Amino acid sequence: MSTAASERTRLRRAPARGAYDRDTIDAILDEGLVAHLGFSVDRQPYVIPTLHARVRDTVYIHGSAASRMIRTLTASAPACLTVTLVDAMVLARSAFHHSMNYRSVVVLGQARAVADPAELLVALEAFTEKLVPGRWDEVRPPNAKELKGTRALAMSLDEASAKARSGPPIDDDEDLERDVWAGVIPLGLAAGAPVADPQLAPGITPSEVVTGWKPGASR
Repeated sequence: MSTAASERTRLRRAPARGAYDRDTIDAILDEGLVAHLGFSVDRQPYVIPTLHARVRDTVYIHGSAASRMIRTLTASAPACLTVTLVDAMVLARSAFHHSMNYRSVVVLGQARAVADPAELLVALEAFTEKLVPGRWDEVRPPNAKELKGTRALAMSLDEASAKARSGPPIDDDEDLERDVWAGVIPLGLAAGAPVADPQLAPGITPSEVVTGWKPGASR
């Protein structure tokens, strides 16, 4: 557990589960497939699921040029990005101590619009590689029309924190002798066999990039 980058990111509830080092934060951001982005419009809060990808010290967020989220955050509104990985259900001997094993990251700050075309391409490549590492080199890159209709936001990792729970349930001593099973049920994301597009031309088979994909894969 390192030191919080700011008072806003310092964990107050179960602080022993917190971490502020970039290795921990980066690993969770890189493994997570979906982020949730929180912001406010006319004092109304919104939380939107979105694709994200990290490139060094920046998290990029994908969106449409017509997106209200993009329009709002481009105007320098404060934002909160979260990523959560659920690793196991934790079953205790009492209802109160049931829990989950998880890893999560919270990033606070202001999002900036990615205006430079070269940086936008970097972000789009990162999004594609986040989904399936190696896929960018196999497919057609975005054309001018697609680039015009796509927006990306960037958030710095200057204010970020991680929180995680692992291990067995934590029961009260008086419950340890109860005649009920306790432990964890591991959870994980699994990839099924690739299903071809019905319009795929005959004879085209998936590459090793596709068949070899597994959760948590990175290039």
